[in-house]
Amino acid sequence: MTTRRTTTTTRAAHATTTVPPVLAEVVRSGFVEGAHRGSLVLLAADGSVEFALGDPHSPVFPRSSNKPLQAAAVLRAGVELSDERLALAAASHSGEDFHLDLVQRMLAESGLTADDLLNPADLPLDPVEAEAYLAAGRIRDRVTMNCSGKHTAMLMACLRNDWPLDTYLEPSHPLQRLVGAVVEETSGERVAAVGTDGCGAPLMAISLTGLARAFRHLVLAEPGTAERRVADAMRAHPAYVAGTRRTDTWLMREVPGALSKMGAEAVQAVALADGRALAFKVDDGGLRALGPVLARALGLLGVEGPVVTRIGRAPLLGGDAEVGEVRAVF
Repeated sequence: MTTRRTTTTTRAAHATTTVPPVLAEVVRSGFVEGAHRGSLVLLAADGSVEFALGDPHSPVFPRSSNKPLQAAAVLRAGVELSDERLALAAASHSGEDFHLDLVQRMLAESGLTADDLLNPADLPLDPVEAEAYLAAGRIRDRVTMNCSGKHTAMLMACLRNDWPLDTYLEPSHPLQRLVGAVVEETSGERVAAVGTDGCGAPLMAISLTGLARAFRHLVLAEPGTAERRVADAMRAHPAYVAGTRRTDTWLMREVPGALSKMGAEAVQAVALADGRALAFKVDDGGLRALGPVLARALGLLGVEGPVVTRIGRAPLLGGDAEVGEVRAVF
């Protein structure tokens, strides 16, 4: 795996000059006022590409959709994590009290404190939680940042192997090299570039097709392997992966065997129990398009039901009234 950090290379350097297709339209009062373009891939149960839009073969930064692979690397490093703790290691948590309490317990059990975390301080990711948090007179904190479970698990891996704690976010650190190996093994691709994620951790670029294959690998891995243990923990404890009001939680709770993880800049990856999988990225990073695009992609894979309808709703308001929606158009 390459260990260089990319600061100037963009996806455009790897992609064709073809304009990406519109995945979702913004419709207000019957008038199309905007559009979200991007790329998407659906895999059949045998791993073959069943449907694709845009350019799913050029590298992208999967952002937090890489977290299950990072958690698998922590297990491979010898850390004993299971159940809610393992789900939280793969999480972009909402900052609800049960998330923060478990991060604090994991730190304390390992002889660590919030000062050992190298992720930035932040407010809860969920707006409802953030409002309550501020109303209680609390301030930004490293534990509250949505990646704190992942960072805690990474520190635990360092303790387990006598690796340096103060450099665990460097691409050359043994843990991050192990993460890169897991990404490459599960995706079937070489890491195209290494950048820096919003939490400060190294971020490995692969294609959307590789990301879908990695999620497929997680759900089909042999029981007891690091990859399968991560998938099983996430599916058993989805609220710890996301939160009470989050799409990933709803999907994993209501679609048996589904593994789901979103990432910043409107990236989403999902695998179903039989190996069908999807991954997409909205090019402008518009998270409001994520639900409608995800619901439509799930429908193309044959997943139906109230949870898909719920995920797909993205109403637009005019005053207090609903006057439009963001809707998928593929």
